[in-house]
Amino acid sequence: MSTENAGREVPFGYRHVDEREKPGLVREVFDRVAGRYDLMNDVMSGGVHRLWKQALMDWLDPQPGQTLLDVAGGTGDVGRAFLKRAAWKARRRGGPDAGPQARAILCDINEAMLQAGAAKHPDEAGIRRVCGDAEALPLADRTVEVCTIAFGIRNVTHIDRALAEMRRVLKPGGRFICLEFSHVDIPGLDTLYEAYSFKVIPQLGRLFAGSAEPYHYLVESIRRFPARGEFANMMAQAGFAQVKVRPLSGGIAALHSGWRL
Repeated sequence: MSTENAGREVPFGYRHVDEREKPGLVREVFDRVAGRYDLMNDVMSGGVHRLWKQALMDWLDPQPGQTLLDVAGGTGDVGRAFLKRAAWKARRRGGPDAGPQARAILCDINEAMLQAGAAKHPDEAGIRRVCGDAEALPLADRTVEVCTIAFGIRNVTHIDRALAEMRRVLKPGGRFICLEFSHVDIPGLDTLYEAYSFKVIPQLGRLFAGSAEPYHYLVESIRRFPARGEFANMMAQAGFAQVKVRPLSGGIAALHSGWRL
């Protein structure tokens, strides 16, 4: 690629690539793991990712009639959890027909991930799958009450653009929550987590998903992701108000919450 045609370099794991190449490289990673993505989440985390997503739902507090946009929605576990919580609220208020039903829009740049979820959960009521880029969401302004992204923001090329887009599609008074891996801040646990990440996770990928290479990238991308305070500042710069952070499991993951006011 000639210098005059090159874009600026951005991180892709521990190496740098042209910014125009990164979306295709990320898409290739998830094409390779889509069929085993849910299994690998359970294997890599020992099922703890389910507890983190429960914590996301506890803080989000889904309500009947809300529409969720789950960016990097992949196989749909966050969307399904949202609908389940909202339906439970509706039953407590007098039955499923007591008011408008909640909806979940799953938006992912990777068609293979959406297809993997659809194959496992066909004909799901209330869920719509859309292939689209987090940096140019295929939704109109002020469309949804709630927006989430779980373990996806670190894979976008320009995090600031994605945050601006997620704020754009929220209605005034709407809420955004990001669940992402973070930085361990407990002495001893950080050393163990580092060894597990670089030595064990790629081998689990080789054993259960047939390839270690995508998991080398995923581990490296976690290390390159901004610290909690820095990411909170990025949310504020994107226009989110009342930004708050909740570390999970000693900082292995974290929830970041903000509002469009």
